Amino acid sequence: MKYPTTPDGRYFVARNRLWRCTDPGLDEDTRKRHVKALMAARRAVKEANKVDDDDALKAARRQVQAAKEALGERGPVWWSDGAEDESGRAPHNSSYADWWASHNAKADKASG
Repeated sequence: MKYPTTPDGRYFVARNRLWRCTDPGLDEDTRKRHVKALMAARRAVKEANKVDDDDALKAARRQVQAAKEALGERGPVWWSDGAEDESGRAPHNSSYADWWASHNAKADKASG
């Protein structure tokens, strides 16, 4: 599934929230390595939940956080123009409100 991405490439929209995209400045090998670590950490979260192991769950969630930070999806922003992080905001309540309204108008026109 392709999620709408803001014109500046900083966020994608899923479930009516802005989520930070991976840092486009990462080289492909680095990106792949961190994505692999993220997927392993997510599997560890699933396994810890399955066996109801709180310590393993906390460790796995720390690994998810570390991988997301390495990808630029959490932690300090990867852009340098001073714009604030708007992760988790509804796009209509963000600096992207005009873009989002235009995007939705185009999507409505295409589906109807």
